[in-house]
Amino acid sequence: MEAADLARTFLAVLWRDLYTTTRRPTAFLLQVIVQPLLLFFVFGKVLGEAGYTKDDFGVTLLPGVMALNALIVALENTAMPLIMDFSWSGEIEDRLLAPIPGELVAVAKMAYGTLCGLFAGLIMAPVGFLVLGTTGWPLTSWPGVLLILVLGAATGAALGLTLGTVVSPDRIGVTFAIVLAPLTFTGSVQYPWSSLDHLRWFQVVSAINPLTYVSEGLRAAVLAGPPSSIPLWTDALVLLFALAVTAVIGIRGFMSRALG
Repeated sequence: MEAADLARTFLAVLWRDLYTTTRRPTAFLLQVIVQPLLLFFVFGKVLGEAGYTKDDFGVTLLPGVMALNALIVALENTAMPLIMDFSWSGEIEDRLLAPIPGELVAVAKMAYGTLCGLFAGLIMAPVGFLVLGTTGWPLTSWPGVLLILVLGAATGAALGLTLGTVVSPDRIGVTFAIVLAPLTFTGSVQYPWSSLDHLRWFQVVSAINPLTYVSEGLRAAVLAGPPSSIPLWTDALVLLFALAVTAVIGIRGFMSRALG
């Protein structure tokens, strides 16, 4: 099969998922906006006006919430459809009948999740500027922002591919509770990683979480000095490594499930 035919078929498989999302935009937008909007409001406004956070806390919080939204939305929009496809809907069988290798079907699932996560991360920038009252970022920072958001969303999609092929439907609720809570609260979302020097064990735990490198990568891209504690190139390399590892595991799990 020629490369052009493979590309067209791959894009058709990807478009099917994207088209399904465009038919239920309200549900998707609620998934993307509600939780981070509450984080902005509570941590950035309520706690600030109550005197529990500093006036410049929003500068630190905004990149963290963008990172959280990009990774988690990508993970959920890859894992949940896969779990349904492999269990009661059976739609995965139709996709596997497409004239492309099964591995590319898995990659298409990851690509869909990555696009969802990228959108979820980007849309938080104007929302955050508005709610937190922070200034916009210079144009020179946006290439780094886009790089980290793409890598973070892709890593989240690869994690979602792994969960979606490994976890059975009756255990998905427990598994998501076990996975998402630690990801959220050890990913340097509400705090810069460097601020944990006095709590070394928790700093080590946060360093294991790929979300940390999305949060810190965005801070490194948009902040000239502290609290951008991990260099941008380090964040990008760690995310590339995490993406490669989780993608290989996820694709192997997908093929094992598809052929089983």
